[in-house]
Amino acid sequence: MATITAQEAGGQNVVAFLDMLAWSEGTDNGRQPTKSHGYDVLVGGGLFSDLSKHPAKLVRLSAKLSSTAAGRYQFLSRTWGVLQKQLNLPDFGPLSQDKGCIELIRGRKALAAVKAGQFDKAVALCSKEWASLPGAGYGQHEQSLEKLRAVYQKAGGKVGGAA
Repeated sequence: MATITAQEAGGQNVVAFLDMLAWSEGTDNGRQPTKSHGYDVLVGGGLFSDLSKHPAKLVRLSAKLSSTAAGRYQFLSRTWGVLQKQLNLPDFGPLSQDKGCIELIRGRKALAAVKAGQFDKAVALCSKEWASLPGAGYGQHEQSLEKLRAVYQKAGGKVGGAA
């Protein structure tokens, strides 16, 4: 559950989309031993406790894959550095992560589609940002559009609007 309010985020569909992304990335899907809704999750499932800054911890996932992804939306360290400066975010806390995620959605030209409930279009536009989305093509597990839509709707998102 995103900590940003629907009003701050631009509507309930945006909040539901954030919740869907966290589920898709595996940080807030009930499998992590955390009560913080994934804001403290490292790539690979480890946890960190200092939310004052991005942990910037390089985690080796396999012989060929390492990553600094962290937080509810699995921000890479370099991506977070740009977002933090651009948005003047004070820390790596939940509200900052939510705002950073919304900015990434905006940067993919998907925010209007999210607000309008154009779910499939929004996911397609964001697929190169998050490896877990269908069509991402990063060689990691991709969730099905059907599962993601169900999670989004369970979180209060409405599907509709012209494509």
